Amino acid sequence: MEVILNQDVDKLGKAGTIVKVKDGFARNFLIPNNLAVVLTPANLKKLEQAKQRKLLQLQEVKKKCEELKEKLAGMSLTIPALTGEEDKLFGSVTRQDIAAALAEEGFEIDKYAIMLDEPIKSLGIYELPINLHPEVLAKIKIWVVKK
Repeated sequence: MEVILNQDVDKLGKAGTIVKVKDGFARNFLIPNNLAVVLTPANLKKLEQAKQRKLLQLQEVKKKCEELKEKLAGMSLTIPALTGEEDKLFGSVTRQDIAAALAEEGFEIDKYAIMLDEPIKSLGIYELPINLHPEVLAKIKIWVVKK
């Protein structure tokens, strides 16, 4: 029997794929647990419509990320930090600090999207990439200055 998977099933396939399974496995496990539906022309049409909807949503998200990238392109953040002798920072500037500074400017960006290998521990100008989408990478300038 051929079925369309509603959810990912270990050792069988991912959601939205068509797989061939034994009749008993489909009738007794997959269909009652709403993990799959029987392959019919109507269900196949629903699957295609769902794929189209998802594709449109992904394109919309990518478009919004591109717009955000354009806004961030000319931006530079100034982050004041406490310093000691020889202009070394007492603490460090982390992803969370950068995300908070961006939030103050009106940009809600997840701190994990900021690609910072290690915290910034000295004054200066840094250019950091921000991963907005798997296909969209923005760059911002950060000025770490004395408080």
